[in-house]
Amino acid sequence: MKYGGAVALMVIGAILYFAVNVEIQAVNIDMIGLILMVGGVAWLIITVIVDASTRRKRVVPADGRHEIIEE
Repeated sequence: MKYGGAVALMVIGAILYFAVNVEIQAVNIDMIGLILMVGGVAWLIITVIVDASTRRKRVVPADGRHEIIEE
């Protein structure tokens, strides 16, 4: 659920922001949608950064041992 949660959050936020035209007293649906979209983008950026940093390490067998090589 690396990217799926972030994309789902952005989609739900976009639906609330662009497609829902319901007026509820004391609740701003457009603002909730915008907050969800921004949260989804932040989640996606953090996930991409974490994935990029963990993919730099790889295990290479050498002489029966496993060594971690930094690229």
